[in-house]
Parts: sequence; structure tokens; C-alpha cells
Amino acid sequence: MSATEGAGEEATLARRAREAWEAKAAFWDGMMGEGNEFQRLLVGPAAERLLGIEPGETVLDVACGNGVFSRRLASLGASVVATDFSEAFIGLARARTERAGLADRAEYRVVDATDEEEMLALGESRFDAAVCNMALMDLPAIEPLLGTLRWLLKPGKGRFVFTVQHPAFNSNGVRLCLEEEDRDGSLVETYAVKVTGYLDLPPGVGAGAPGEPAPHPYFHRPLGELFGACFEAGFVIDGLEEPSFSEPEGEAGPRRALSWQNFRGIPPVLAARARPPRR
Repeated sequence: MSATEGAGEEATLARRAREAWEAKAAFWDGMMGEGNEFQRLLVGPAAERLLGIEPGETVLDVACGNGVFSRRLASLGASVVATDFSEAFIGLARARTERAGLADRAEYRVVDATDEEEMLALGESRFDAAVCNMALMDLPAIEPLLGTLRWLLKPGKGRFVFTVQHPAFNSNGVRLCLEEEDRDGSLVETYAVKVTGYLDLPPGVGAGAPGEPAPHPYFHRPLGELFGACFEAGFVIDGLEEPSFSEPEGEAGPRRALSWQNFRGIPPVLAARARPPRR
């Protein structure tokens, strides 16, 4: 495939991603609410620890969805600017934030994270921190975002935290497995992941949650490519977490046999903190 053909396919997938998220924003808002188990137990706590937000800081929340983490940041005393390329999501986020009484601490804007001009318009050296939760794998390219964050973050103190599907354990090249064996007269179940591809997985289309109305493209990046893009932009990784589910939280009701909540000790999420280069 030529570079021109590759760019054309990338643009097509990017357009398809935007259309899919517009179509299912209301579904995700209803499912996520103020945090599903992934958000409450894995993504949110890891991002919060790595960010180390202090009251009065200004934080950029990239690809904010329905604003669930933006509201958490606002409740911690931060002033939040939250962006998403989906107008539907931004509308839902604003409504939820107004109902939560946090509208004075969280501002929402429709911005494409891959558009350098739109991102830079948010304000050079304005932000103490930036976060992007579970969205980098939805972007056809992450280099534009990393390039602009260098200028949006305040020199010296700024940090960028991102969470993604764990590239090694939770991608289009992974199959979830459940095995049952008779061990000395007792039936024992073992949960495992089968990796069928890692280094060279092409973009794929999949559902982010069971029952959603529209699948969307995923852009897998192995760890070398993911961190390599950070290093190329001058960032230094100085924090890393791999959260996984432990014991079930209360009475959650029946789950699918191959729900990630049953795969204890295998991290479906990777969280990292990156520091920008000195300017």
C-alpha cells in the first residue's frame, strides 16, 4: 500500500470513528453514567493517582466522552477544559455537569484531538496537566496530539496521563478463554488470554461494549510504538500502572462468563504518565 493509499484509508477510518461515536453517544452515556466498573475500579483511580491533582490547577481532559472524569477532576478542585470530537457527547457532558452543580468548574468544547490548529487554540502553556482516558486507541494518529501537548502544558510542572486498552492483553489480536478441567474430582475453571497478534495488527472494527448500536475502528499500537511516539515528541515516561480486577464489587448481578471482571490478575488497562520536554 502506498503512503497516499494509507493516508486515504486512515482518513476513512477517522470519519467512520466520528460517525460511530455520534451514533452511540446516548447509549454510552446511559451505560457509563457516572462511571461503570471499568471507570470506577480501574481507569479512574489509576489516572487520578498518576495525575496527583492539586486544587486550583487547570486540567485538559481530551476525548472526555460524557464528562465522567471531568466531573471527578472538578470535584477535586481543578478547573477543567474538556474536549471531544462528538457534538452529541459534549451536549450530554454539559447536561450532566450542570445537574451535578459543577458547570462553573468544567468547560466543554468540540475539538478534534488530531487537529493541531484546534488543539493549540485552547491556549499555549495554559494547563498544569492533561489526561486522555481510554481514547488513544480510537485515534488514527496520536503524533498530532502529543506534538500540541508540548505547547499546551505549562513548562516544568506539566504532565500528561493517558489510559488505554492494554496493548499486550486487550486488543483485536486477543481472544478471551475459559477452560474447565477435572482436577482430582473437582471442576476447576481457568481464565486466560490467547494472543494471536501483537506487533503488526492492522486497524480493526469492534464493539466497545456489548449491545452497543455501532462498532467503531480501533488502532492498535504495541508498547514500543505507543511509548516511541511519546519519546519522539520529547516526553519522558515517569509513571506506569497496569490495573486489573480483583474481588467482585458487591452484588453486581450475573455477568458474562468472559467478562473482564472474571480475569483477575490480567490487566485490561495500561495507565502512564508522561512529562513534556523543557522549552
